[in-house]
Amino acid sequence: MTGPREPVRLPANQPPQFYRGGDAIAALRGASSSEKKFGPEDWVGSTTTLFGQDTNGLTRLPSGEWLRDAVRAAPESWLGAKHVAAFADSTGLLVKLLDAGQRLPVHFHPSNSFAREHFDSHFGKSEAWIVIGTYGDDPRVYPGFRETVAEKTVQDWVRDQDTGAMLGALNSVAVSPGDTVYIPSGLPHAIGEGVFVVELQQPTDFSLTIEWRNFLDSPEKGHLGLGFDTALRALDTSGWDEDRLGGIVKRTAGDSSSTVDLLAAGSEEFFRADQLRPDGPLALDPSFAVLVVLEGSGTLRTEHGGETALSKGDTFVVPHAAGQAELSGDLTVIRCRPPAPERSS
Repeated sequence: MTGPREPVRLPANQPPQFYRGGDAIAALRGASSSEKKFGPEDWVGSTTTLFGQDTNGLTRLPSGEWLRDAVRAAPESWLGAKHVAAFADSTGLLVKLLDAGQRLPVHFHPSNSFAREHFDSHFGKSEAWIVIGTYGDDPRVYPGFRETVAEKTVQDWVRDQDTGAMLGALNSVAVSPGDTVYIPSGLPHAIGEGVFVVELQQPTDFSLTIEWRNFLDSPEKGHLGLGFDTALRALDTSGWDEDRLGGIVKRTAGDSSSTVDLLAAGSEEFFRADQLRPDGPLALDPSFAVLVVLEGSGTLRTEHGGETALSKGDTFVVPHAAGQAELSGDLTVIRCRPPAPERSS
């Protein structure tokens, strides 16, 4: 079956979540105050469901078809032959707009190997945050333990739900727009109140939440049915000092290049993200991509899909079959892509 050859504009897609937020997403998308309140996450170009659910989380195309089903019907058109050879009919990517209206709980995600063993999944869940907005007095993120923590100590924290100890053991990093943080699998983390990000991740919903009280309905939702003894085997309890953090935190606000590689080295094994600010027509190679327009307006011309107008708040999924593309105009776009096929493991 032949798939689409032009970019597809996507509506908001906000599955229910357990925490507050969403005003920043509504503002970006230009939603009026009379419209239904936006939730804290917008899953863009998603072929992934919430854990254990059938369709919640999936992107529905304007045609009414699930993007997941459209990709399965024509994987080479959507993804390209090399990608299909490496990842079959998975996009290999989930993109979210995430607006933390409150601090998120301390949690972590499994590696590919842990996910294969315990969830029968090719993908674990490494992720990255591109900070596109902040608000409030002190927006922060919390990546990794400051010092190595004994496994028994973590088990005690989880048993007692000692929130102060868990959060206090994590690094606390102030962030502003243009900062990016790569979160490898296993790394404990939380996002603080007032942080608005474009999040890239592997296409799963495996979150192992050690701080579940006051966030989740039960501890079972924290360990996803594995039991915490098993789940904690996936946790990185090692210390992340300033030098180590420097390998996952990147500050890009001062880079005025037309194309900025946003993410820290090592993350390209899982996903790619560029900030695009064309200074004249900017050529883009064929690729499956999710686009998030942060500012301004412009045009995306594609080899096989014609001309598409872009403006602030738009989100698009671009099929590989659209071919070579050219971006122009006075605008800022985040282009999110899966790993290059040769990076697959």
